[in-house]
Amino acid sequence: MPRPKRPLITRDAIMRTALRLVDEHGPAALSTNRIAAELGVKGPSLYNHVSGRGEIIDGLRELLTADMDLDAAGLRPWTAACDRMARSYRASFAAHPRVVPLLISQPIQSPLVLAAYERVFAVLREAGWPEDDLMPMVRAMEYLAIGSVLDLATGTPEETERAFDIGLSAFIAGLERQLAERPG
Repeated sequence: MPRPKRPLITRDAIMRTALRLVDEHGPAALSTNRIAAELGVKGPSLYNHVSGRGEIIDGLRELLTADMDLDAAGLRPWTAACDRMARSYRASFAAHPRVVPLLISQPIQSPLVLAAYERVFAVLREAGWPEDDLMPMVRAMEYLAIGSVLDLATGTPEETERAFDIGLSAFIAGLERQLAERPG
């Protein structure tokens, strides 16, 4: 049987279906066969669009990144940009908390997501942070946001929100102090 002239599925449809499955059924629901069945095709059809589970996880990360306010990187001072970006990151992940375990299961490969990191790095470089501090700073901000998202599932939303606000404020104030105390 020849291939259809127009693809029955797209990479975007695969990712959105995967996101819906994980949102509804948890990380264990992420399988190429299940996604294919949801899309009404056979499992191998997905491999015309994605290389496998790892690429699907990166695609989920891209969907969440697309929901973030990356324009916040244009805010000044850098502390305002970091505050807005951390809140946006948290909001995007909080909308899909069941995806978080998948995202932390593998390193980032997506050029789109890496470009988003670069926007944050550019803000920090401009503020005077040395290159060696950029990734650890961003990762620490992510840990705070991800921890807060995971707490949303077990804690009370108001308390979790307050804890995130306090933690983020303290984190940024601490970084601001560190930068001010740097020689040179």
